[in-house]
Amino acid sequence: MTTSKSSQGNELVSNVDSREFLSFVLGDEHYALDIMSVKEIRGYEPVTKIANAPAFIKGVINLRGDIVPIVDLRLKFDVGDATYNEFTIVIMLNVLDRIVGIVVDGVSDVIRLTDDEIRPPPEFGVAFDSRYLLGLVPIEEHMVILVNIERLITSDELGLLDAQMTSAQE
Repeated sequence: MTTSKSSQGNELVSNVDSREFLSFVLGDEHYALDIMSVKEIRGYEPVTKIANAPAFIKGVINLRGDIVPIVDLRLKFDVGDATYNEFTIVIMLNVLDRIVGIVVDGVSDVIRLTDDEIRPPPEFGVAFDSRYLLGLVPIEEHMVILVNIERLITSDELGLLDAQMTSAQE
């Protein structure tokens, strides 16, 4: 186990007491998710559309033999226009033994946070469904919204995708 000095400079903090998050940008907002769920980061590629899927479910891709649903978080969170070009980023996640891709505007950094640094999500005033929030963290001049990616990916809204994929494969 390694240790490092805390921000106060006098107290040692073990790595066990902190978690790493991958931060990313959607529109003008900064988000982050637990880095342990990240499988890889890729460029956007054309998808196979799924009939009657919500607009934020772009379709599926074949990733080395796995059929992977692609969810555009820009559309899901309604943070502006979604464009698809060579700069569009897809974060491949492994959530509950399932690979899912999420489309974001850009990946920023890896941040290490302790539970004490994470503030609880507000009850109102955020244009984001708080069911999917772990909390908020002020970093430099902006607020980072921590996403509970497991809860989002396994939500009823995205659960519809499994039923559609099953029927499409039969």
